Amino acid sequence: MSARTITLLGATGSVGRATLDLIARAGDGAYDVVALTANGNAAELAKLARQFGAKFCAVADESAGPALGEALAGSGIKWGAGPQAVEDAAAMDADWVMAAIVGAAGLQPTLAAVRRGACVAFANKEALVCAGVLMLDEAARSGATLLPVDSEHNAIFQAFDPDQRSHIRRIILTASGGPFHTASLETMRAAGPAEAVAHPTWTMGAKISVDSATMMNKGLEIIEACHLFALPQEQVDVLVHPESIVHGLVEYADGGLLAQLGCPDMRTPIAHALAWPARMETPVDRLDLARLGTLSFFAPDPERFPALGLARNAFISGGTAPAVLNAANEVAVAAFLGGRIGFLDIASAVSEALGEGARAAGASAAPASIDAVIDADAHGRRLAHAAVSRLAQ
Repeated sequence: MSARTITLLGATGSVGRATLDLIARAGDGAYDVVALTANGNAAELAKLARQFGAKFCAVADESAGPALGEALAGSGIKWGAGPQAVEDAAAMDADWVMAAIVGAAGLQPTLAAVRRGACVAFANKEALVCAGVLMLDEAARSGATLLPVDSEHNAIFQAFDPDQRSHIRRIILTASGGPFHTASLETMRAAGPAEAVAHPTWTMGAKISVDSATMMNKGLEIIEACHLFALPQEQVDVLVHPESIVHGLVEYADGGLLAQLGCPDMRTPIAHALAWPARMETPVDRLDLARLGTLSFFAPDPERFPALGLARNAFISGGTAPAVLNAANEVAVAAFLGGRIGFLDIASAVSEALGEGARAAGASAAPASIDAVIDADAHGRRLAHAAVSRLAQ
């Protein structure tokens, strides 16, 4: 059996590193790395490209190009710099593509991989949040396979029987609740970046850690799930589950709930996608339910976590509203991490941007192209910057 060829978009991030760890453990002959990309960490990207024998690598930040070229000197590995170079990497002939570029920056490269009919494992939830209809239409045209890597969607993917779609009552995404799942509004109002990124169960980057703390990540996942599993948002529920052991559940008409469980380690869902439709060994801890003893679940508090409602409303509004939601959130989280606004101001800024976006830009109009989605993203950022400026006064 020939090696599965791999392209990894976002190789130096946490998902990228976990994917490469699994590839290295699989041994020679299992996987052949075609291309690797990163945002601007040229030294680390070059090191990984040499280690895994990549044919091509690219940095999105053009200013990092010279450093990448210098680090690859004498290796024979081709390289590029700038957003187009990252798209070129995604368009290269590889069986399997990991789309792990954080934020809206991953939209175009993910689309490039989908358009050529690749098997695309996406950890970038923004691809479906911002351009769900377009992405799914392109996948249908090209024959691409979409494999979710988010632990929650991967869990649903494993428990969701498409042949029984008419008998599926709902799906349930679990949420750890982040560091503030039992905190008061006063505590949340006073929280700074250090408290917000201190996730109790998962090790993640700063942005996604803040999204977990606000539960905006779960709001974005609701939108992603609606597209991925073709369900109305009323059939997508959320439960706070601090232990992060049950990652997702599917309820069927007969009352049965099918759940996927596992220790909180991203290598498990990544391995599922990497080996799909087969399975592969991983080094993750094995789940000992007897030792764990108790699992707890409770409904999220809409007052302390308004981001969930904002996301549901954006999906109901349709069109470019989800793209505005995502863009505004990225701006607001960056402003919080930069010390310009408070923790609770994140949702306020997003809410203001969504309201202005719907009134001024006609957010309900369906985007006709990826360019329309990108325009909506830019508009959402402008609105969010204005909202942040008012909140920061």
